[in-house]
Amino acid sequence: MHVKPGREAEFLDLLTPVLDAMRHEPSFINAALHRSPDDPTLFMIYETWADLDELVQVQIPRAYRQAYIAALPDILRQERGITIWQPMRGDFALAEARKP
Repeated sequence: MHVKPGREAEFLDLLTPVLDAMRHEPSFINAALHRSPDDPTLFMIYETWADLDELVQVQIPRAYRQAYIAALPDILRQERGITIWQPMRGDFALAEARKP
């Protein structure tokens, strides 16, 4: 998502409570927020949910998302793009494996 210059903090202030609330949803698996090292106004959020239909019908309309969603047209330089991907594999380092 391309945020209008100077609106990055506002964007993060609106997004943070959404990300914090999502982790308590039963079908939530994980989310990762990324920022471009080349463009501080470019963000990417990657979410993984157990059930796509439940995400669309139940999770996106949740009350805790509404202020964030309503503010996006004013904060973003262009409409956000949402793409759906089917997970095939996920590899993660275990914290225990990294201990000295």
